[in-house]
Amino acid sequence: MKDVNQEHESLKTNDVFKNKKTQDKPIKCNDIFTELRKNNEERIVLTKGVAGIGKTVSVHKFILDWAEGEANQDIHCVFLLPFREMNLMKDEDFSLHELLLQFYSELKNLDKSKLYEECKLVFIFDGLDESRLPLNFKSRSLNTTEKKASVDVLFTSLVKGDLLPSALVWVTSRPAAANQIPPRYVGLFTEVRGFTDQQKEQYFRKRIKDENLASKIISHIKTSHSLYIMCHIPVFCWITATVLQDILIKNNTENISITLTEMYIHFLLIQMNKKNQKYDAQEERQRTKLLRLNKQMILKLAKLAFEQLKQENIMFYEEDLKACDIDVSKDTEFTGMIAEIFKMENGLHETKVYYFVHLSVQEFLAAVHVFICYLNKNMQELQFFFDKPEENITLQELLQKAVDKAMKSQRGHLDLFLRFLMGISLKSSQKLLKGLITHTEDTTESITKTTEYIKQKQKFFISDEALVNLFYCLLELKDHSLYEEIQNYISSGKHPGRNLSSSMCTVLTYVLFTSEKVLDEFNPKRFASSSSNYKRLIPALDLTSNSLKDSGVKLIYDGLKSSHCRLNILRFDVHFH
Repeated sequence: MKDVNQEHESLKTNDVFKNKKTQDKPIKCNDIFTELRKNNEERIVLTKGVAGIGKTVSVHKFILDWAEGEANQDIHCVFLLPFREMNLMKDEDFSLHELLLQFYSELKNLDKSKLYEECKLVFIFDGLDESRLPLNFKSRSLNTTEKKASVDVLFTSLVKGDLLPSALVWVTSRPAAANQIPPRYVGLFTEVRGFTDQQKEQYFRKRIKDENLASKIISHIKTSHSLYIMCHIPVFCWITATVLQDILIKNNTENISITLTEMYIHFLLIQMNKKNQKYDAQEERQRTKLLRLNKQMILKLAKLAFEQLKQENIMFYEEDLKACDIDVSKDTEFTGMIAEIFKMENGLHETKVYYFVHLSVQEFLAAVHVFICYLNKNMQELQFFFDKPEENITLQELLQKAVDKAMKSQRGHLDLFLRFLMGISLKSSQKLLKGLITHTEDTTESITKTTEYIKQKQKFFISDEALVNLFYCLLELKDHSLYEEIQNYISSGKHPGRNLSSSMCTVLTYVLFTSEKVLDEFNPKRFASSSSNYKRLIPALDLTSNSLKDSGVKLIYDGLKSSHCRLNILRFDVHFH
C-alpha cells in the first residue's frame, strides 16, 4: 500500500521486533537472521503484526540496508515474493527457477547451479494474510529447483526445508492468518509492535507543521482511550491526523468527543471533499449533500467490502468488482473520493489488483453495508450472522449475533468490523451518515441490551484477543465503565488486594501495556490469587525466573541505556558455573 506507506515511512515504524521464542527480547529487523542462525537447524522467521503496523516497511528497510551494504553482507541474494502477486499464479505450475524469473527476469543469465548450490539465499514472502493459495503442509514436497509444481507447493517445500534446505525464509502475516504455518517449522517468531508513545508524538509533530495545532491534536488523542491505543499503528496516525487537523481548524473546537467509528465517517467525508479542500464537520447540510452525490458508489464499495471480508479477502480482482456492479472500464468510477480510499495496482502480466487504502477502511465500509441492510430490511444479506433463515431481525439480535460470529472466528477477521458495527448503530453516527441512509432508527434500547450482553460474554472463558476486542466494543458504544474500573484498580496501589476475574486480568494487562501512566510498582499477586490469572498479569512486568544468558543480559543492558527506560530497580540472581 505505497500510498499509505509514504505517509509514515520518513519517520520509520518502530522496527523493534519481539522475539517470541526467546523470552520476548527485542531485536532489530536487520538482526533477525543473526538471531535465527544461532541455532543452525533454525531457518524460518515468521513475523506477525496487525494491518498497517509496518511489516512491509520493515521488509523494505531490511532489503534496502542489505542492498546499500549496511547489514547482512553474508547474504548473496534476497528474493521478495508478495503473496498478492503469487495469487495470480495459483492455477499454473512452475519450477522454483521459473517462479523467480516471473519476478526477476535478470536471473535468466545466471548460472543456476552456482546460484542454488553456492549462494546464501533469503526468500521473503510478504503478506501471508493476503494469500489465496491452498496451503497444505501435509501434501507432497519438491526437493529440486528443476521440477514443476503449483506455487503453494513451492512455498510449503521451502518452508519445510525439503527444497533448498540451506536457504533462509522470512514470512510476514497479520496475527489471525499466521497459524497457517505449523509452529514446528518456525525457528523464530517475531512481532512488529508499531509506534511507541514518544513516536506517536513525533509523527504528529512532523506531519503537522503548525506546532500549536499538533499539540491540540496530541492532547485530544490522549483523552480518547480508544484512539490513543490505536495510534501505535502508523496508518491510524495518518487517518487521525487527516481528520483532527481538519475538524480542529474548521471549528476551532477545544473539546471534541469522537469514537473510532465517527473518526472514519469524518475521514470518508473529508476524502469526498478533497477538491474543495474544506470540510466543516458541523455543517449537516454539506455532509448530507456529499453523501447523496457519492451514494451509489459508496454502497457498491460497501457491498464489495462486506462480501470480500466474509471470505477473508483483502485483495480483489476484476471479477470481484463486477459481482458488485462496479464497472472497471469506467475511469469515472475511480476518480475523486474513490481514488483516495480504493487503490489499483498493475500486477504481473498486466493484471489489475484492487484493495482499500487500509484494511480498516474495508472493515468500516463492510459495517456500513450491514447496518444499511438492516435499516432497509434486506434480511437476505444479514443471514451470514444466523445459523438458520430468519425474518424480521431486530437490531439487538443482529448486534448480538455479530458478537457471537466474531468470537467464533479463529482468524479474528471480524474483530474491527464488529467494533465499527457497534459504533455505526449509535444515534450520533447515524446523524453523520444522513444522506447515505434514508432514515434513522432509535437504537437506545438495543445498545443498552447489547452492552449488557457484551459484559456477560466477558465472564465466559474466551481468548484474550476476544476479551480485548469486546473491551474495545464497549468503548465504541461509549460505555467507559470497564475502563474506569480498571483505572481505579491501577491507581489504588496502597489498597488491599483484589481477586480479579480472568477477563479483568486480561484487560488490566492490556491497559497497562498501552497506557502512558507510569507505575512505581506493579505486583501481579495483589490482583490475582489463582495461578491462571496470575499468568495473565505476568506479561505486564514480572521477569522472575528468566534465564537470560549472556545475550539476554546484553539486551537488558542496551535497554537500560535507552532514553525511554523508566526502570528504577532491577534485581539479579547470578549463578556461576
